[in-house]
This record gives sequence, structure tokens and C-alpha cells, in this order.
Amino acid sequence: MIGRSTERRIFSRIINGLTKFKCKRHSSTESTESWDIVPRKEVKRFIIECMSSVKTRQDHAEKLADNLSTADYRGHYSHGLNRLDMYVRDIDSGITERDGDPMTIKESQATALVDGQNVLGPVVGDYSMEIAIQKAKQTGVENECGLGSNHYGIAGWYAMKAVDHGLLGLSFTNTSPLEVPTRARKPTLGTNPLSLAVPAKDNDSFVLDMATTTVALGKIELHDRKQISIPDGWGVDSEGKMCNVAKPVIEAGGLMPLGGSEMTGGYKGYGLAMMVEIFCGILAGSDYGPNIRRWKSTERVANLGQCFIAVDQITYVLGQCFIAVDPDCFAPGFIDRMSDLMDTCRNLTPVSIDNSITLTLFLYDTFTQDLCFNGRPYECENGGI
Repeated sequence: MIGRSTERRIFSRIINGLTKFKCKRHSSTESTESWDIVPRKEVKRFIIECMSSVKTRQDHAEKLADNLSTADYRGHYSHGLNRLDMYVRDIDSGITERDGDPMTIKESQATALVDGQNVLGPVVGDYSMEIAIQKAKQTGVENECGLGSNHYGIAGWYAMKAVDHGLLGLSFTNTSPLEVPTRARKPTLGTNPLSLAVPAKDNDSFVLDMATTTVALGKIELHDRKQISIPDGWGVDSEGKMCNVAKPVIEAGGLMPLGGSEMTGGYKGYGLAMMVEIFCGILAGSDYGPNIRRWKSTERVANLGQCFIAVDQITYVLGQCFIAVDPDCFAPGFIDRMSDLMDTCRNLTPVSIDNSITLTLFLYDTFTQDLCFNGRPYECENGGI
């Protein structure tokens, strides 16, 4: 482990890193701020140098540098240099392996289960997506899940790799519990980002890359650093109440699901987060939901789960798509993990006693059971609604 003085120098360089780049000054015409214009090769060099300072394997550092610089150059500033200090700390503390290689532990013609061996997330993801791409070329569709991974940067970095081969790419990951489910009080699920990348002609492509929370935590961190208030629908405080101050959200609160409050559709974001959790944590057999270590904790390994899907271009008569996944192709114990996650969400502490009934995603179970037993009331004068 590096000494404290060396650690301070490294983190100081990360925080003030732009002054270390070979760059030119640029004064914005829209504000009085001055920015450093940094060539991408300089961003990558800086990241590699920082990771090398804590003895990260060279090719691992290079993959991380490509991932983080891609994030910044695509406008995902919360996941570029803003995240570099976390990777340095994880390697330096020994909680993430600085060397090693992911390995395939189970596979079929169109599926694979990868053990990431606790190396950097971008290394695990790059290995996994390559498997998905090669298998999809043979079978049309490939579903790859991984466990034993770490924070993997932006999801789009992996999905876009499939586009380079003329394929559709999907990428998902679970994360530390940061999202407060609709009607609940405490964080239970991660930001659980997802990405879809699709090729088009003339080197064009469609890329969706989004969290299942309203925003990623990094955006709230940036607001806190700039001492700017956050909008409604981004986060809640320790009591589960909507909050416009960044620090209480970061320190003791959590992020709101995509859509914000229940009235504005936040339960849909909650449902998307559950979907990603199922594809990643439950299917892969990694840690999941509240069982994942706390954000930026170095007390134990992250053991994140990730899912990568590559799809060859197939012609359909109608615009519909149906996919069935056999959980037996992946980690054993799927049903037990799935039941545990659902029970956990059903029994979350509500934000208020008025909402102590079953949480929103499971209201339909009770509603449907009641109607099946008693019948459904219709208001005939208003068209049955």
C-alpha cells in the first residue's frame, strides 16, 4: 500500500488534474468561466499514470482510461475523471485486484457465465462483451452474465463495442444500493444503468445509456461541489423526503427512481431497476440489492453482477421481439435469490404510515387476487372505467 504522503499527491493530482495536462485555455462566450481544452490522449495518459502509481496492470489501466475518457467525451461527466479517485482507492486498498484475468465458468452455445475475479470492472466487461459478440455471430443472440466484478463506468462503452461488429449491443450492471424505491425510506437498489446501442448506415448509430434513477449520484456530487441546489425528483433525505440540497442526499439519503415521485411515474424507474437487478445480481449469482457493499466502501469486495447481450440483425415480419431466458444456464439458486429480493422489497420501511401497505410494484398482486375472488367493478356510464 502506498504511503499517506504519496496518496495525497495522487489524489491532489486527480482533483487538480487539468492543470497537469498539456492543454490550452478556453474562455466560454456563455459564461465567465475558463476551461482547459484537453486532448483525449492526454486524458488517457493521465488516467494510466494515476493507476500505474498504485501498480495496476498496464492493460487494465488502459481499458479503464478508454472507458473513463469515453464517458467525458460523450458528456457523461459524472463517470469520467470524476470517478478516477474511486478506482485508485479500490486498487490501493487491495479491495480490487490490480492483476488477474476474468474466466468463463459456465457456457452453452448462446450463453456464458463469467467470474470477473474481482479485477477492474472495465476489464471484466470488455472480456464479457467480446464473448457475447463472438457467440452472437454464430447464434444470432447471446446472453452473457458476470459476477465478481466492480464498478464498470458507463454502460454504453460495452454496448457500442457490438455496433463495431454490426450487432445490437445491450449492457446492464447492478450497483451499490443508492436508489430509494417508491414509497420506501432507505436505499435498496442501485442506480442500475442500462445501455442499448444499434448500428445505422454511414457509421451512424443509436446509443441509449441511462441510469434507472432520475440522475446518477455523480451529478449530485458535482452539484454539491459547485454548491448548487438540486431539482425536485433527484434525491431524498434520510427520512425519504424529497430534498433539494445535495449533501443530505449524498450522506444519509438516496436517489429517486427515474420519474421521481409516485405521482410522476417513479414506480416505473423502480421497476426498471428491478429488471436490471434480476438480469445482473439474480441471474449471475453476484451480490444484489441491499446485500451489495455501501457506495465507496473498502470493507469488502463489491461482487457486482453484470449482463451483456449481443444481437445479430434478424428480419421480422412485424415489429415485435420476444426473449426467453433459462436461468439454469447461469448461477444456481436463481429462484431463492429472486424470492429473497422480492421479500426484501415488500418489507421495506415505508416513508409514511399511510403507505404501509405493500409497495407499489406488488400492489398488482393484491389487486388482481381481490378481483379474481370478488370480480371487477365497472362504471358503465363512463365506458367501463
